[in-house]
Amino acid sequence: MFIAPYNKNEDIEEIRDFVQKNGFGILINKTNERFHGTHIPLMLETNAEGNDILHGHIAKANPQWKNFQTDDEILVIFNGPHAYVSSSWYNHENVPTWNYIAVHVYGSIKIIEGEELMNSLRKMTDKYEKGSDNPVSVDKLSEKTMRQVRGVVGFEIKVTEMQATYKLSQNRNEEDYHQVVEKLDASKDASAMAVAEEMRKLR
Repeated sequence: MFIAPYNKNEDIEEIRDFVQKNGFGILINKTNERFHGTHIPLMLETNAEGNDILHGHIAKANPQWKNFQTDDEILVIFNGPHAYVSSSWYNHENVPTWNYIAVHVYGSIKIIEGEELMNSLRKMTDKYEKGSDNPVSVDKLSEKTMRQVRGVVGFEIKVTEMQATYKLSQNRNEEDYHQVVEKLDASKDASAMAVAEEMRKLR
């Protein structure tokens, strides 16, 4: 993706943390001469060889998996908070814009089955059930319920590149920057307030 130099984030630990906290991504590849995208939760981990790995699963009824061949490049997009920025907030005339955080992850994909798939399902369930009053565990689900696993295709993506843009008014002067933060906070919109918080971390 295009990233202006002042919006580029190359702090790999910060990017990893972002992906782990914003794990609902868009999986994109080309299937039957068309680009397909599926909105799914994914988990980022580091394998025994020290490689960053994304893993997840999609429905077997989804044709996107039929082109999951080892070493095929795939793109996953992760979005963070975003908000409209009015140019009326600046101390000079300018155009409106949008502030946001986004990460693009490229990698090679392969299908996983058997115990690898079960481990993936187990880890993902444990991650998102952590805050539940009565956490569900894959290991405690009945055999009848677990038959539904037959209807999914698990996969693993070996990450080859991460691109991160943190478009947070870095090119604005101090007065305009802090005015944008104040206006976003005052909106009471959860996403806008999250952008304001990210901006505060920068300055």
